[in-house]
Amino acid sequence: MIPATTTQSPTQTATHSTASTSCTCPECEGAIRFDRPPLRSQVVRCTSCGVELEVVNTAPVELALAPEVEEDWGE
Repeated sequence: MIPATTTQSPTQTATHSTASTSCTCPECEGAIRFDRPPLRSQVVRCTSCGVELEVVNTAPVELALAPEVEEDWGE
């Protein structure tokens, strides 16, 4: 799991600012960017390698490979 970095970028108005969060893919080390603060258990796809990642921690943001969905045969 790789911690994220937060960068501040100004918006159209001078009184507000938005924070974007970025981190690296644990599989290919490609950049993953969040425009909004990520939520725990949120699943995102790496744009570099296509792997699905799950947010396992939000402060700091940590990603891990998302678990494979297994079929439920009504059990």
